Amino acid sequence: MRRGGSIPPNRKSGCAGRARAFPADDGYYGGMQNLAICLQALVAAAVFFVWVVRYANIVEEFRQFGYPEWLRDLVGILKLTFSILLLLGIDRAPMAVAGGLGIAILMAAAVTTHLRVGNPPFKMLPSLSLLVCSAVIAWINYGRFGS
Repeated sequence: MRRGGSIPPNRKSGCAGRARAFPADDGYYGGMQNLAICLQALVAAAVFFVWVVRYANIVEEFRQFGYPEWLRDLVGILKLTFSILLLLGIDRAPMAVAGGLGIAILMAAAVTTHLRVGNPPFKMLPSLSLLVCSAVIAWINYGRFGS
């Protein structure tokens, strides 16, 4: 519950009785917002999993690609930062747009790297999937600026 009163009538309750970050309707706009929230959580979870749980694989991949350690560390910091922005962006559209665009740019660089080293298409699929999801997140949340 918000401090100082009840939930405004144009906002429906979300999880645990908390006011939703945007007016929810049963139409197209509300469905797109739900899609964005799911994608934001999915992309953030995927990035955290790969860059925290499977970090040893990242170290090996960057070594195989011939990239320096400082670049690996910079990319990791940026990806984790953009992932946090995606999660914060559930309530704040500009943060979701920044996080989505940032991850999309990094994923475009990852796809380019896979193409450069001649990896098979199945190795590019995770990067390409996250690229598309992040672009969709940015696009949907860009529409929330005026709301």
